[in-house]
Amino acid sequence: MVFSSIEFLFLFMPVAIGAYFVVPRALKNHVLLAASLLFYTWGGGAFVFILAASIAVNYWAGGFAAAAREQGNDRRRAIGVAVGVAANVALLGYFKYANFFVDQLNSVGDALGIGTIAWTNIGLPIGISFFTFQSMSYTIDVAMGRAERLRNPFDFALFVSLFPQLIAGPIVRYHQIADQLRDRRTRIDDVAEGVVRFAHGLVKKVLIADSVAVIADAAFGSNPSDLTTGAAWLGVAAYTVQIYFDFSGYSDMAIGLGRVLGFHFPENFNRPYSALSITDFWRRWHITLSSFFRDYLYVPLGGSRGSTAATYRNLVVVFLLTGLWHGANWTFVAWGAYHGALLIIERVTGQRPTEGASLPWLRRGFVLLLVMIGWVLFRAESLPAAVEYLRAMFTFTGGVGAAVGDVITVKATIALAIGAASVLLPGRFVAGVELQQRVGAVPAVARAALMGLALPYTLMVVASGSFSPFLYFQF
Repeated sequence: MVFSSIEFLFLFMPVAIGAYFVVPRALKNHVLLAASLLFYTWGGGAFVFILAASIAVNYWAGGFAAAAREQGNDRRRAIGVAVGVAANVALLGYFKYANFFVDQLNSVGDALGIGTIAWTNIGLPIGISFFTFQSMSYTIDVAMGRAERLRNPFDFALFVSLFPQLIAGPIVRYHQIADQLRDRRTRIDDVAEGVVRFAHGLVKKVLIADSVAVIADAAFGSNPSDLTTGAAWLGVAAYTVQIYFDFSGYSDMAIGLGRVLGFHFPENFNRPYSALSITDFWRRWHITLSSFFRDYLYVPLGGSRGSTAATYRNLVVVFLLTGLWHGANWTFVAWGAYHGALLIIERVTGQRPTEGASLPWLRRGFVLLLVMIGWVLFRAESLPAAVEYLRAMFTFTGGVGAAVGDVITVKATIALAIGAASVLLPGRFVAGVELQQRVGAVPAVARAALMGLALPYTLMVVASGSFSPFLYFQF
């Protein structure tokens, strides 16, 4: 079920939230858990049993590790963490990467003439990359004493399956909402701010991301021989806008829904296209993923505390895995390697400012160009396709071609212009946060325009059936 679907907006969400506020406080978590499992079953079908199995294993592993910590038994605590991490990695490995691994083996087998492995492709459970990471955070956090374990298994099941952020994040680590799972209060201000934040995300997704998607799809779907330089740049510009407004729109909706229900989820974006360096970009883009890898992988590997070579090794490992986390395709591995290489270059040259740098607009433009080149690797169907697309971007052929030209409508052009213009805003101006929290005449007028004009129009678009799934649903 998609947040921007008729079923969610006009049926599931009002019923779930209404039931949540009607029942006594002691039953609120149970209502949310039932709603979350129904939400997942609606979209994932029988994969809900995989989710349930993951919940059971991780609850046991976390409890085992926490009990060992309380007893001062480091060996048993390490066993609990190892079991939890291994179970989640195995789940990801089988469902997300087995098809890719077998395909690579079969390609080698074909090339060497030694035969292939008989294999039936495995379906991918929706949200698996997110709920496995959240589950791992529970076991690690309670084992390290960052938060107390949950005694109630239903509360843990709710933590893993909470529907506002189950499918595409933000990745909420256990210690961030441990107290909220046990006891929370929803104030009228929370509801008001949450509704505004949700509406902002819905508008971003439906009116901007979905509108420019047709340009990106046409460009990246074009025959390489027909792809002109103009079409290639329009396509990557459209995708740059699409992926940000799509994913940050989902995060806004998740944060807003969570706020309505009394949860305070971490922010996931902070104007990433205003970054002054690639280092700065990764402090602003998909913040919950980059901080997860930093705290649970990069730092345990040694971070930047060892030799220069060890630091570079750690960066390479983290960003190869960051790329692979997004999907089982060499394009994602290449995208991760590309960003890892850029981070190393910035360290070698000493050019990794995060604020207060000279020539900020020049730096922002150059970093955005590097990020756009990376998006070609991310969006392309294969590495050869990415190479052909990059070739088209820099060979300077005229025109935009029929495929792209046919989809450049007034609606798509306006959406692309608005999305691109957002790059010109001040680097720390985050519209969702401003609309949600800022007081004063200007924010009040902006909220009125959002709720009175943009939201009703967006709901009309949704009612017409003109929406698409979120991009990060596939990851």
